[in-house]
Amino acid sequence: MSTDGAPDGRPRDERLLRDVLTDSHTISLEQMPGMVAGHAALAGLADVLIYVVDLQQQVLRLLTGKGGDAGRGSGDEPEELRVEGTLAGRAYQSVELVTAHPEEKGEAEHLWVPILDGTERIGVMRVTVEPGDAAAAATAECLAGLVALLIVSKGPSSDSLARLVRTRDMSVSAEMQWRLLPPMTFSNDAMVIGAALEPAYKLGGDTFDYGLAGDIVHLAVLDAMGHDTSAGITANLAVAAHRNSRLQGAGLVESGRAIEEVLIEQDESGRFVTAVLAELDTSTGILSWISHGHPPPVVIRGGRWVATLECEPGHPLGTDLGVEPAVCREQLEPGDRLLLYTDGIVEARDPNKEEFGLVRFVDFIIRRNADGLPVPETLRRLVHSILQHHAGRLDDDATVLLLEWRGSAGIRRAEPSLR
Repeated sequence: MSTDGAPDGRPRDERLLRDVLTDSHTISLEQMPGMVAGHAALAGLADVLIYVVDLQQQVLRLLTGKGGDAGRGSGDEPEELRVEGTLAGRAYQSVELVTAHPEEKGEAEHLWVPILDGTERIGVMRVTVEPGDAAAAATAECLAGLVALLIVSKGPSSDSLARLVRTRDMSVSAEMQWRLLPPMTFSNDAMVIGAALEPAYKLGGDTFDYGLAGDIVHLAVLDAMGHDTSAGITANLAVAAHRNSRLQGAGLVESGRAIEEVLIEQDESGRFVTAVLAELDTSTGILSWISHGHPPPVVIRGGRWVATLECEPGHPLGTDLGVEPAVCREQLEPGDRLLLYTDGIVEARDPNKEEFGLVRFVDFIIRRNADGLPVPETLRRLVHSILQHHAGRLDDDATVLLLEWRGSAGIRRAEPSLR
């Protein structure tokens, strides 16, 4: 490992990361691009540029540190790059470093490095290095990881970032929904969770939630009546009630009751929510779930649609009809993909009124799995396929939550071929 530029003998990447971290404590997100580029240049990484992806994961936009004018470059660097058809987009999609080789031998080359918070894709970073400098490439990947953490920690206080990742105006309902949602991607050694929602800028009553407590991951997909701001308020109440009840140790049925009580107490308009609430024990693969008038989950195994998880449903939450849901259970196998979704996914219609349909939805997931695509990229392409089917505009919210169970630690040791 090179020690260039480190008079105290420390490796250059260690010093770079230390200096960036030290300076990060007292700066805003707007100041971060300049600070990072300055320290990176001392470590042999020239012309560092940071691009963040928009909400619909269609474009990568330059983080300039210019406040409300973020995205407007000052030099020859592009302000916006498409995710499809560019080297930057290839790095984003593949989650791998991509090298732009120079036209002339011996010239500096550009590296496009994914910016990842765990498995959540935030954007890409471009750096300029000497040809074939493997140590510089490794340093760039470490720096991109630290940049991701800084964006995640400073992003919530930055209106500049919120503006930058939007390509159009957002409704009040969507504003509420996006502020409440958990990260769109999460993973550990036992599972990967990915989610997608559309229409991103006009969300109404669709939402999802998840949370991990030890070996148990709690999942929820909810669809509130209506497509307006009131629907967004109803969905937010439902998620808050679900989180509150599960953090107090409530089970699935009790959480459903808690949602209903809050909706009846706070909303006298008669609005209701359909939902699937589920728990997966990641140490055993046992899935437990209940339905309140919602489309049933689907299990994909070994490239096949093996189960539609029908379960005796309870009444839609908020209607107070007194119909208790059954608690159902299913044993998952390592590598299984579990799909939770709202009806807007399968009922999206093209201009000829043809539905996207459940079969096409599940087949799309199966095919992308066969292509070796990770969960986040599968969902990005799914949403774009649905939007294309619907001529770019959805009449209803469409939400999908996808969980891939990798198996318990013991199972993975016995079967090392599992991803």
